[in-house]
Amino acid sequence: MTLASRLATALLLLASLAGCQQSDTPKTKTRTEAAANSGPVRIYIGTYTNAKSKGVYAMDLDARTGSLTAPRLAAATPSPSFLALHPNKGFLYAVNEVDTFDGQKTGSVTAFEIAGNDGSLRQLNQQPSGGAGPCHLEVDPTGHTVLVANYGAGSIESVPLNADGSMKAPSSQIQHQGSSVDRSRQEGPHAHCITVAPGSAGSNERVLVADLGLDKILLYRLGEDGKLSPNEPPSGSAPAGAGPRHIAFGRSGRFVYVNNEMGSSVTAYSYDPGSGAMTQLQTLSTLPAGADKKGNSTAEIAVHPSGKFCYVSNRGHNSVAVFKVDPQTGKLTAAGHTPTGGKTPRSFGIDPSGQFLLAANQDSDTVVVFRIDQGSGALTPTGTVANVPTPVCVTFLPR
Repeated sequence: MTLASRLATALLLLASLAGCQQSDTPKTKTRTEAAANSGPVRIYIGTYTNAKSKGVYAMDLDARTGSLTAPRLAAATPSPSFLALHPNKGFLYAVNEVDTFDGQKTGSVTAFEIAGNDGSLRQLNQQPSGGAGPCHLEVDPTGHTVLVANYGAGSIESVPLNADGSMKAPSSQIQHQGSSVDRSRQEGPHAHCITVAPGSAGSNERVLVADLGLDKILLYRLGEDGKLSPNEPPSGSAPAGAGPRHIAFGRSGRFVYVNNEMGSSVTAYSYDPGSGAMTQLQTLSTLPAGADKKGNSTAEIAVHPSGKFCYVSNRGHNSVAVFKVDPQTGKLTAAGHTPTGGKTPRSFGIDPSGQFLLAANQDSDTVVVFRIDQGSGALTPTGTVANVPTPVCVTFLPR
């Protein structure tokens, strides 16, 4: 080989090595960028307003460490006890859990635009909730309608939305009728939760309503006109005197889990997506064996994004009960209890990645962060505690 050939070969080898080094660099940068782009997760906290609380608060969660920024007031509004995001993540809706609005015996609903990088909210408008004491709401998956449950009145309402996120006049109101076995708590209807069944987006979405006063899960259809109408079958039943409160669907959409406020229990149901028929599978206590139910009530329920775990908060026992989910049968197995580090965990939320659970301790003015074990579902406190006045709802807005 001539000297010129040797030089050419050497140059080709150097170029090849340089090319390999260059090809590795973008991969490293991509991984770094991916980590950076995971970024913080915005959290909105609904509260009961009083001398300390003024409305909806915002914080940011570090998705890697579980640390929180200091809470800041996002919008002043009376008792925004439950919040719901629009599917486009540009609007937020809150019930105002009050008994009078514009001189009427009703609560209200407020629409906000998410207006600033700091999470600030700009009020768009308000509408009556269709009854006293609104306590829960949800935006349907198409983003066309807000659905509201009124605990005090025992009624539900649907409110169509404009393209700019503001609310039109309510399109339907339904007053529940009846009672159940506990005359002190179930003397009449108390609608406590309203949610759209997964996979039913579009025309005739199916809506489930937990009514604590009736011991029923009532079923409705939501039409494209935003109006609610009865489903057939019209309801599923809860154990007598249990007081169903909130609803969570399993990942497959074939099972439904309902926490019973008065019974300190959780009921698993099979669910027929075609008809909406619900069949009780089991009811388990949310308290440890031997614990006294007196002075305890459940508040929130959520299924982990993986579908493997179900969580229920206990007010009084001040804990979160952990259950493992059988993906084939839908049945639950008790898997422990974790103290929430405060009093009266009215609500909690699981971040979209499934790494952290945030418990809102209403009577100790704290939001406490727990890391979730992905194998067992167990909760471990991270040491992060945010001071938020009277927190009652935790809602995540992924960046």
